[in-house]
Amino acid sequence: MNWQVKLAPYSQVVAELKVKLRGMRAQFEYESSHSPIEFVTGRVKPVDSIIRKAEKKKIPLDQIDEQMQDIAGLRVVCQFVDDIYTVVDMIRSREDLSIIEEKDYITNKKESGYRSYHMIINYPVETIHGMKKVIAEIQIRTLAMNFWATNEHSLNYKYEGAIPSEIQTRLKKAAEAAFKLDEEMSKIKNEVQEAQRYFHHKTT
Repeated sequence: MNWQVKLAPYSQVVAELKVKLRGMRAQFEYESSHSPIEFVTGRVKPVDSIIRKAEKKKIPLDQIDEQMQDIAGLRVVCQFVDDIYTVVDMIRSREDLSIIEEKDYITNKKESGYRSYHMIINYPVETIHGMKKVIAEIQIRTLAMNFWATNEHSLNYKYEGAIPSEIQTRLKKAAEAAFKLDEEMSKIKNEVQEAQRYFHHKTT
């Protein structure tokens, strides 16, 4: 398989969606209002990771377009928990993509303590062979959730998915502490946003 050719549409999806999501953030700034989007990142899953996942999930390589939902991945990071749902509503209302599935791991956290909101979408891209609909995953989470998830991902990689129970226990405690931080910050959201607006006007 020519992986460069295979993954080209996925790279295009990530590039286009990063521009569009960052554009949404810029529009809020132009209007001097609070942006629910703090920052946006994206990536195409590395080939070795695709192959490992396909083997683990018993997905034939010629069926990964239909059966693997996270080859193209976008991450939207927000300041506050309710910003996440604002972003979800904005994505739902877009006409340039269709939503296949939504998974709310904030209301229903994973056993590990993981929290995030996942949206599986179909996004059309124009290729030299015509229009192709590509499946992509958008993860939406707070800064605190992102900090926890990044560290958990590193540990999962180190221990090949078998994190020692003592570290798992500490991770769960850390996840609850991170969510407690999110809850406390949400209570002073208005004051934080007012301070940010004041700072923005002072520096522009």
